[in-house]
Amino acid sequence: MQMDGQNLEDPKSTADMTVFVQNLLQQMQSRFQAMSDSIVTKNILFHILYFLDLDSLDEMGNSINELEQSINELRAEMGAEGSPSPLAPPKSKPDEVKPDDG
Repeated sequence: MQMDGQNLEDPKSTADMTVFVQNLLQQMQSRFQAMSDSIVTKNILFHILYFLDLDSLDEMGNSINELEQSINELRAEMGAEGSPSPLAPPKSKPDEVKPDDG
């Protein structure tokens, strides 16, 4: 033992502590980087899903508009033909000449 109160194994103990602290800091850095990457990835995925959802809503809205337009066109055709049901037989056209009119 030395007179200043330090024993002879202090250099090894100090080296061991240095290695321990370096390893601890490296582990903390790795974990921090992993969490940071995870947060960035989740943020990117959130934005992608958000924009995809908006696109889906736009597509659904367009499909509904097209469906409404088709229904309105069918109603107009049915009203113009005067038939209340699409299952009713079509009326003869005024252009056609009937054999009895001869």
